[in-house]
Amino acid sequence: MSIRVIVAGASGRMGQEVVKMIGQHDHLILTGGVSRSQKGRDIGEALGLAPLGIDFAGSVQEALAKFDADVLVDFTTPQTVKENMELAIQAGVRPVVGTSGLSEQDLKELEELCRERGIGAIVAPNFAIGAVLMMVFAAQAAKYLPHVEIIESHHDRKLDAPSGTAIKTAELITKNRPEMKQGHPEEEEVLDGARGAYYQGFRIHSVRLPGLVAHQEVLFGGSGQLLTIRHDSLNRESFMPGVKLAIEKVMELDHLVYGLEKILDL
Repeated sequence: MSIRVIVAGASGRMGQEVVKMIGQHDHLILTGGVSRSQKGRDIGEALGLAPLGIDFAGSVQEALAKFDADVLVDFTTPQTVKENMELAIQAGVRPVVGTSGLSEQDLKELEELCRERGIGAIVAPNFAIGAVLMMVFAAQAAKYLPHVEIIESHHDRKLDAPSGTAIKTAELITKNRPEMKQGHPEEEEVLDGARGAYYQGFRIHSVRLPGLVAHQEVLFGGSGQLLTIRHDSLNRESFMPGVKLAIEKVMELDHLVYGLEKILDL
């Protein structure tokens, strides 16, 4: 079965990789792309590829009206992702979203909209299969080593902190770990923020530097031992197998799924 795809944020770093990945699979068909800065240009030419005969739309609303599609892949910004998803769902197009920034309330509202329309959606903080395994393994480790901290590192163009991956990891950990404040009870930050963000009794630290892509380690401490579970994405191609899987799986869903682990055989 062929799956027609619109890519929102197609001129961005992740969006470009999605366009290339779609071109490598016969059953995936790129029918449109969204980029405000490249509106009206041929998608292939704008991305340094062979001409595709498809011009960029300037907005998701325009793309949904202009192009036939089954799936909208969204790698845009936290400020626009919810509206993009709402527009897609209302148009009967299934969103596959890697953009972070959706709140718990946002997800509840989008889940209800999916159920009303009877179509699926997948929101994944991280599409790298290895990163998903890292999160699942961390959740298991928390049953036995409840003293934990998360350190996530990304490129300096990332807009949100902590990352969606770190927040998702923390959420999974808390399902297996009762809330427990760690460290010395009289601990004091000499410099504000030195201990990182506080989440359910443990800390999340964010690093932003040029040269990084996406990296996370989860540290578990116990008496006389340290367990480190780490994942590194060294390039954006690492996310594409997960994006492909999500595009395929979302066609089978009639509800919203949050987290790639929900569609893996784990």
